[in-house]
Amino acid sequence: MKQAFGKSICIIAPHPDDEVLGLGGTIRRMSLSGIKVHLLVISGHLPPLYSIEIFKKTQIECNMSAKILGISSIKFLEIPATNISQKPVAELNAKINDFLDKAKPTTVFIPFPDRHIDHKLIFEASMVCTRPVGQHYPKLVLSYETLSETDWNAPYIEPFFIPEMYIDITDTFESKLEAMRSYKSQLQNAPSRSLEAIEALARYRGSQNGFKYAEGFKVIRHLI
Repeated sequence: MKQAFGKSICIIAPHPDDEVLGLGGTIRRMSLSGIKVHLLVISGHLPPLYSIEIFKKTQIECNMSAKILGISSIKFLEIPATNISQKPVAELNAKINDFLDKAKPTTVFIPFPDRHIDHKLIFEASMVCTRPVGQHYPKLVLSYETLSETDWNAPYIEPFFIPEMYIDITDTFESKLEAMRSYKSQLQNAPSRSLEAIEALARYRGSQNGFKYAEGFKVIRHLI
């Protein structure tokens, strides 16, 4: 996988658990192949909508999940969920740029601009920060889907997620489920992002390409 994705990749996640839902199996495949995986979590369950205790709990869950998947480093920006629009655009972009400048990834995974306003705003910021300018910029930029958000866009009115790239996660799917189990707070009363729903999507993506399980991605930029 190093030949295809490089020695270092970065994942930009709007919230804790988006990285597992979108590409947990791919992360585990990459870490097993020796690729350094760096995770940037931009937002979280913070006041005013949530208590600080809830945020700390999801932080712990994220760190537990990262150990299972083999993520090398995590940075939390600690911006309150749904309040990203209140941050100056230049300030948010600078924080993402700083993260990418330090990791110098060959590949960056960013969220699809779906139903969640945070996903849309972070997609826009990520597109700015992954432009092919300067000395160091990613040669491969991929967008991932997030259960309970991406599939709720209005077809033909809003962007619809139709993957161009699929990654076989048959051998790492159980690690994806184990990592998601770490997010107990996010699995409670959430049928749209349950373990059963995660398996159903992975089976569907796999069936499109002759795999048992797969994850799908939109190809935004691929420079060879």
